[in-house]
Amino acid sequence: MKRLHLHVSVPDLAQSIQFYETLFGAQPTVVKEDYAKWMLDDPCVNFAISARGLAAGVDHVGIQVDSAAELGVLSTRLKAAGNVTLDQEAATCCYARSDKSWVNDPGGVRWETFYTFGEATQYGEDDAPQASQMAQACCGAPATAPEPVKAGACC
Repeated sequence: MKRLHLHVSVPDLAQSIQFYETLFGAQPTVVKEDYAKWMLDDPCVNFAISARGLAAGVDHVGIQVDSAAELGVLSTRLKAAGNVTLDQEAATCCYARSDKSWVNDPGGVRWETFYTFGEATQYGEDDAPQASQMAQACCGAPATAPEPVKAGACC
């Protein structure tokens, strides 16, 4: 099963948790001092918010998959569409361990496709690739994808 992922940066985590609890009619499945996540079945979404000093609004969107094989299929589709992806193996992000493939859509929206295989005790060591980094990869890099990034990159 694939699950839509939305990550929103918020200025006030407690206030936003209260709002989204009311909207979704559900408590978050993960709450940390700077992060909260809902794994909802209706709608089928991995919805995350964080208060980490970034501008408020949609940070990135994505698709979460249930297996490394499904991630490989999505990554192959992105590459076949002519997009350069930034692949990450065993990344620590959002208090989880995941393999990922990042890409920007034609309008510059950051997309993350990922397979999560474990939990982590920290949010993550680095930020996700920003649009400017992905633009450099898309516009100035060779046609092949960059080498996978080892643990440490974060959504």
